[in-house]
Amino acid sequence: MDFSPSEEQQLIIDSARAFVRKELLPHEDLVEAQDAVPDDLFEQVRRKAIEAGFFAANISEKYGGGGLNALSFALVEREFGWVSYALHYIVHRPCNILEAGSPEQIETYLKPTVRGERLDCIAMTEPGAGSDLAAMSTRATRDGDDYVINGAKHFISFGVRADYVILFAVTGQKETPRGRRSEISAFLIDKGTPGFTWRRGPVCTSHRGYDHAELFFDDCRIHSRQMLGKPGEGFELSGKWLSPARLSVGALAVGRAMRVFELAAEWAATRKQFGQPIGKFQGTGFKIADMATEIAAADMLTLKAAWKFDQGTMTDQDAAMAKVFATEMLARVTDNAVQIFGGMGLMNSLPIERFWRDARLERIWDGTSEIQRHIISRAILRPLEK
Repeated sequence: MDFSPSEEQQLIIDSARAFVRKELLPHEDLVEAQDAVPDDLFEQVRRKAIEAGFFAANISEKYGGGGLNALSFALVEREFGWVSYALHYIVHRPCNILEAGSPEQIETYLKPTVRGERLDCIAMTEPGAGSDLAAMSTRATRDGDDYVINGAKHFISFGVRADYVILFAVTGQKETPRGRRSEISAFLIDKGTPGFTWRRGPVCTSHRGYDHAELFFDDCRIHSRQMLGKPGEGFELSGKWLSPARLSVGALAVGRAMRVFELAAEWAATRKQFGQPIGKFQGTGFKIADMATEIAAADMLTLKAAWKFDQGTMTDQDAAMAKVFATEMLARVTDNAVQIFGGMGLMNSLPIERFWRDARLERIWDGTSEIQRHIISRAILRPLEK
C-alpha cells in the first residue's frame, strides 16, 4: 500500500494547488467581510473551474465529469481545503447519486449539472430529524401517477443557488428484523414547482458566505417519474452519497489543518519572547510536534479509506473513522494555533480566528462525531453479540 502520488496524480495536485492560490485565495477577505459571494465572482470562479477541469471531478467521465477515483479526488480535496468553503463549493461536486437516474433524468439533471448549467442540492436534514434519517417526517404520498409531498427540510447546503433538489421523503413503512421502519425514497424536484417554497437559512457562525436554505413542501405534486431510483431505495442511495462525502470532509479538514500548521510553525519560529523564538519553549514546541503528528495520522487514515473505496473494500466504519478523526484533529490544531498566536490569534487581521471558528462545524455536518462513533462501535460490537 503506497500513497505516494503517481506522476498523473502529482500533476493534478499541482494544478489544484495553483488554481486555489490564484483563483480562490485572493477573494477570501472579500467573502469574509461581506458574508456572501458576489454573483459576478461566483460565475467567474465557476467558469474558470469548468475550464480547468475541476468542476464535477467526482462524476464519471461517461457523463462528462472528471472521473477521478476516490484517492485522486481526496488528494484534490486536500488542496481545496486551504481555502474558505464559500469559495471552494463553487467548484461544484454534483451529488454522485444522480448517476442512479433514469436515462431521462441523466439528460435533464445530471449532464446539465456537470456542464455547470444547473446546480443541485441534497435535502435530508429536518428540524426534528438531523442525524436520524429514519425519523424524518417529510412524506410523499402516492396519488395515481403522482406523489404529493408535505414536509420541511433545513440546513440544506447549496439550497439558495440550487436549481433543483434531491429530496428524501417517507413513502411507506416496512417490517425489518429490528421492527417497523420508514421506507425512504428520493425525488428530483425543480425550484418553481407549485407547493415548493424556500428561504435563506439563519446566519451561521462558521463558513461565512456559505449559504444554506430551508425548504418547504405544501401539497407539492410531482409525477412518479421524478423519483430517483426505485421506491424505498432512499437509505441505499443516501449511503452512496454519505460515505464519499465523509471522505471529502476528512480530506478538506487535513488540507485546512496543513494551512493552519504552516502559519503556526512560521509564527513559532519567528515570534520572539524573553529573548528567543517562542517555538524554543517546550509549551509551544510540543504543540507544534503534536499538530504535525496528528495531521500526518489524519492524512493517512483518510487516504487509506479512499484507497479502500477504489478497491471496493471500504466500509462505513472506514469512512466514519476518517471523518471523525480528521475533523476533531482540525479542531485541536486550530485551537493550538490560536494559543500559539496568543491574542493575535483572535484578531480578524489574521485568518487564524476564522479557521478556528470554521473548524467547529466540521464535527457536525455530514454526520456528527457522535454518529461516526456510533457507526464505528456498532461495526465492531455487532459481530460479537450473542
